[in-house]
Amino acid sequence: MSSGASPREPGEDEDPFRLLRLAVGALLFIATALALVLALLTRDPRALLLVGSFWAVYGLILGVINGILEPVIDFGVTALQNVGLLRAGAGYSAIEALVAQGHYDAAASEYLTRARAGKGDVEAMVRRSLLLGGPLRTPEAAVAELENFRDTERIRTGDDIRIGLALAELYELRLNDPGKAMGELRRLIDLHPAASSVRRARRSLALLRKERFGEAQNGPTPK
Repeated sequence: MSSGASPREPGEDEDPFRLLRLAVGALLFIATALALVLALLTRDPRALLLVGSFWAVYGLILGVINGILEPVIDFGVTALQNVGLLRAGAGYSAIEALVAQGHYDAAASEYLTRARAGKGDVEAMVRRSLLLGGPLRTPEAAVAELENFRDTERIRTGDDIRIGLALAELYELRLNDPGKAMGELRRLIDLHPAASSVRRARRSLALLRKERFGEAQNGPTPK
């Protein structure tokens, strides 16, 4: 046997509009009673129309509360809760914060997750390669991942150039292989000669030739 007050139903006191409903209902009950008294005293049937109007207003208010205000508030609460539960790696700025704090492995992992999501995030893959080739000191892995990403994902011209430039940088600066760097730059120039973004590849190739082989082997600087 149980003693004392009966337990409350879940959510009984969690309705933010409970008091509002009670207040509106009480006011309309009083207004209805006054309208009925007025109808009896004046014997004017128009006073009874007020009763119908009052309860129509009550129904309208309940409709607004139940159909608009409550869903909006529920959505807002859910959205705020979800924002608090989002992982730190949900965007580039959050991942870059990991980099700034020296959490290179965690940042590289987040970039890989972004790169594999959907149709493939080229920018995330390139940023990951910079971490692998830089502070994580695994440039060979960075090159392999970029080449595999380029071969397996359907990428656009701009994305191919972005990956190619990243590969050339890895070859030149991290692997000390200027021959492969120039080969990658030449591939971009030959494959996308009309692309405006390939100008960087032309300039990089000209500078690399100049640095490695001197003016005599360089020829005219590509525009």
